[in-house]
Amino acid sequence: MSLYPLKFKPILKDKIWGGSRLSSKSKKGNDARIGESWEISGLIGEESVVSEGYLKDNNINELIEVYMTELVGERIYDEFGNEFPLILKLIDAKEDLSIQVHPDNEMAIKRHNCFGKTEMWYVCEAQENTSLVWGFEKDTNQEDYIKHLKNGTLEEILHFEPVRKGDVFYTPAGKVHAIGKGALIAEIHQSSDITYRIYDYNRIDKNGEKRDLHTDLALDCIDFHGNKDSKTHPEVEIGKPQNIVTSEFFTTNLLKFNSKIGRDYYALDSFVAYMCTEGSFDILYDEGKVSVKKGESVLIPACLNEIFLNPTSKEVVEILEVYIEK
Repeated sequence: MSLYPLKFKPILKDKIWGGSRLSSKSKKGNDARIGESWEISGLIGEESVVSEGYLKDNNINELIEVYMTELVGERIYDEFGNEFPLILKLIDAKEDLSIQVHPDNEMAIKRHNCFGKTEMWYVCEAQENTSLVWGFEKDTNQEDYIKHLKNGTLEEILHFEPVRKGDVFYTPAGKVHAIGKGALIAEIHQSSDITYRIYDYNRIDKNGEKRDLHTDLALDCIDFHGNKDSKTHPEVEIGKPQNIVTSEFFTTNLLKFNSKIGRDYYALDSFVAYMCTEGSFDILYDEGKVSVKKGESVLIPACLNEIFLNPTSKEVVEILEVYIEK
């Protein structure tokens, strides 16, 4: 049987800083403190499982092992084998996330035998006065950083960026960052879960303990340069995809549409993932259709070269379109 657009069961993560929007608005479980919904993941031990169709209950890496280039594309299969190379998440921050940093590929492979973690954020919602941490306010150095860390004044040298719906942040490995309370974020990153937590506001977890910090591990991978060009806010023409991030790890477009449109992926040689951030639509392909609504994600196999997207909601549909370019 032929491959089809694949939807997956969300992997829900209870977090000390999590909120209720993913359960109340997107119907992902019923927990009042869901911090993360892993929409698509091939991370070992956290593999997404298909939720619909004849491939239901198979996980994504099992499918890559069977369908190989048909699912992910020839060059991606050659590079990553049977492990899906990206993680797509929705993040609901009722409270501030810890201030953290991620290692790059070289350091992560050396220390943890895994990929580094470069990521991007798309702000789906932001409450009034929401901000996030993105790097340092000005150039600093390891000595000054350690002094502020020990004195409990780290926040004095960090850059806090106000955010609103539609903001885009590209956060390379090494950039100190933290999502602020009130933000609902679509996050796309390399297939890695390596995080070095450097400051956590002295919070106490459910066991009455402070969460572990990774001060020494973080030192060697922090980019101490001052903040520059932290965000973009793309203006998108209806019906025309707007590129918002291009990197060696992934490409992301923002697409808004209110009438039927076609997408031709013949020359791409990559899977394509959609994250629906507004509205609802049907994916039409040769053998049928798959319906997608706000808060859902779907994986388009590389072998589906031509599809159509047909709105089913009154409001304009908004999606993130993610793939890996040559």
